[in-house]
Amino acid sequence: MSDHEYIPKSKAAKWFNDRLPLLTLGAHLTDYPTPKNLNYWWTFGGILTFCLITQIVTGIVLAMHYVAHADLAFGSVEHIMRNVNYGWLIRYIHSNGASMFFLAVYIHIFRSLFYGSYKSPREIIWILGLMIYLLMMAAAFLGYVLPWGQMSFWGATVITNLFSAIPLVGESITTWLWGAYSVDNPTLNRFFSLHYLFPFLILGLVVLHIWALHIPGNNNPVGIDIKKPSKDTVPFHPYITIKDAFALLVFMIIFAGFVFFTPNVLGHSDNYIPANPLVTPAHIVPEWYLLPFYAILRSVPDKLGGVILMFSAIFILFVLPWLDTSKVRSAVFRPIYRQFFWILVVDVLMLGYVGAMPAEGVYLVLARVGTIYYFLHFIVVLPVVGLLEKTDPIPMSISEPVMTGGAEPSLARKLNEKV
Repeated sequence: MSDHEYIPKSKAAKWFNDRLPLLTLGAHLTDYPTPKNLNYWWTFGGILTFCLITQIVTGIVLAMHYVAHADLAFGSVEHIMRNVNYGWLIRYIHSNGASMFFLAVYIHIFRSLFYGSYKSPREIIWILGLMIYLLMMAAAFLGYVLPWGQMSFWGATVITNLFSAIPLVGESITTWLWGAYSVDNPTLNRFFSLHYLFPFLILGLVVLHIWALHIPGNNNPVGIDIKKPSKDTVPFHPYITIKDAFALLVFMIIFAGFVFFTPNVLGHSDNYIPANPLVTPAHIVPEWYLLPFYAILRSVPDKLGGVILMFSAIFILFVLPWLDTSKVRSAVFRPIYRQFFWILVVDVLMLGYVGAMPAEGVYLVLARVGTIYYFLHFIVVLPVVGLLEKTDPIPMSISEPVMTGGAEPSLARKLNEKV
């Protein structure tokens, strides 16, 4: 038993805790031993939890006033904006909250890629995180359709038509998604129902994600296992909670800046025009957080090939723990991989940019180059670099670089030897 383990004192508390150990669970969360060297990149887990709760709460309120009907949806959104008390605020928090959610999750994913948080024994944590990400993408796409503006309607038409490229069953799947023979009222009803459901599925996966995290424990910036818990860790509260709270406050200030000063900057102006099946927008684009995959989709002239590549770009991440052959987790000690990591970051940003541009000329060339490198990074670069790379010396414990003021591992060992 831990010295800090909570023991109920009253008979009522003991009776309740013996049957449903919520009181002990709370104590476990506060006393949870956490690596002492976690930096602010580790605060995005808490930020993502805040984003999810914000989306669920605001979404429930919006659903009270939204009308899922092709003739009334656009007007109901305007009703929320103009007539519902603080409806404009709730809607802007929800719409911008989706962007903030994805911003935080991309930082969270790239932090995991840099520090090797997907490596053994945390493969299940990584896979659960990717499942959350997939549901986020689905929920975001479904939500984008609900305002029933021009970009909503035609975005739904383009994306759902992709399934028709699947041999044999594609047309049936597309018709099932539509609920009709084109994007219409049944489609909107289905999308609204699923959009309302998915956040609760995400919440369930988040619980599993956190549960799985508490089995092997947190990874850390140096990527080594905890050797001496008494020296290498601190209680989650107050040390980590204070750091998380400060990071969340900064994040909320940025979030509020978008909501109150530029609430529409991340949206598309065409979505303020009611959906018209007879008028196609000049350039159909999804939300910014889906643009890299949209660029990959359009980089191939064949429709089926583009769909396969787009889904492969996501599913290749599921086998990432087995593609990376390096025994060292953190890129801090991997000089060659670290350079390729930043190339990948630039590549994804470039794909996001060209995804917002017309699929022609230099933009199409850049999309194809970016797509090729994206897959080469995971299929070729990671395995080869992991086998051939000469890594820097790794500290003996988490405390070693911490106690030496962040000195280089080799210097830290020399200092310890002198002491």
